[in-house]
Amino acid sequence: MLDISRIRTNEDHYHQRMIDRGIEKRVIKEIINLDEDRRTKLKEVEYLRNEKNMAYKKVQQLKKNGVYTDEVDYDTKEKNKEIKKLQEQLTSIEEELNDILFTLPNIADGSVPIGNDEQENEEIRVNGEKKKFEFEVLPHYELGENLGILDFVRGSKVAGKRFVYYKGLGARLERAVYNFMLDLHTRKHGYTEVIPPYLVKESAMFGTGQFPKFKEDVFSIENENLVLIPTAEVPLTNYYANEIIEYEKLPIYFTALSPSFRSEAGSAGRDTRGLIRMHQFHKVEMVKFTDKESSFDELEKMTHDAEEVLQLLEIPYKTIVLSTGDMGFSATKTYDIEVWFPSQDTYREISSCSNCLDFQARRAKIRYRDSKGKIEFVHTLNGSGLAVGRTVAAILENYQQLDGSILVPTILIPYMDGIEVIH
Repeated sequence: MLDISRIRTNEDHYHQRMIDRGIEKRVIKEIINLDEDRRTKLKEVEYLRNEKNMAYKKVQQLKKNGVYTDEVDYDTKEKNKEIKKLQEQLTSIEEELNDILFTLPNIADGSVPIGNDEQENEEIRVNGEKKKFEFEVLPHYELGENLGILDFVRGSKVAGKRFVYYKGLGARLERAVYNFMLDLHTRKHGYTEVIPPYLVKESAMFGTGQFPKFKEDVFSIENENLVLIPTAEVPLTNYYANEIIEYEKLPIYFTALSPSFRSEAGSAGRDTRGLIRMHQFHKVEMVKFTDKESSFDELEKMTHDAEEVLQLLEIPYKTIVLSTGDMGFSATKTYDIEVWFPSQDTYREISSCSNCLDFQARRAKIRYRDSKGKIEFVHTLNGSGLAVGRTVAAILENYQQLDGSILVPTILIPYMDGIEVIH
């Protein structure tokens, strides 16, 4: 959530920053006007409360002196009515103000390219050589079905579209991939492994910015204040909700494997086959809590942590910085990592690493005590390290052989108990 005091003192700056994120200029003006009304009403309430307190003291003194009159008592009651009326108006103004603030995205960092959509994203680096195949490459879902390691037909029969069964060495490969990722992040990159809840309260979804704007994108439990997590970012980031972290503990790194549940609202007709866009998939998530000076350095480190997964798997990828029109709601800057899919002759997203500054921390009330003892909001970061199903899909496509078998990437062979080929 944006800081209203910063908007108030930097109105022109926020006007432009919101325009860059596709928000109309009038919205910031509306916020400023509501904030002025709110502060005016607060002063009026404070003034009347002082008047009421003075009248109350006067009544007590008159009673003590035996000269109490109904006129003074009436004045106190009238002030109570005025205060109640003002408080109702104040509540209405605050609700209207919050309705706007809760749905405004984070401002973009000055280094982010300005644009309306993905067409304005900027390529940062490309890694790895694309393999030249001497045969017609197959998409991962055909490879998986031919080998009997992916079963989309029965997944659809049991759960509906966008569900799958992993079988045999397919399940083993998925497990190998996420165990490798977790080992890399915990043993080399310094993350603490966490097994989080897979159901969270709506307040947790609000804390990370999914609610109230994106409620249609999740699966909620009917008659319960619980939601199936769309990403482990939600329970990991909310770990410190409503807490103050001591400065010496920062930065804090968490990583977790979890299922992710997405309704994929609005994606009809897109990636209807395969592992790219599922209702349920595994993801290894990375989350960081930092002080306000370190978050951009930590974003660079996190992005390289995610990239190293693909480097060790020896799969080509590229890294891009998202434009203002393509960035997520809570982010101030995002790097996307896109992995090469030979069957599509294109790169597809496999990770997003974002710095959210204090945007999520304000919503979830996550603070830290700095070296001087001052209370500040932490900066939060999150990134996929990586989306497991998409990684499996990329392995199948990039390591496919003429006979339809799949070579196991060298780094994964120990995780596959020495199996080198899936056939």
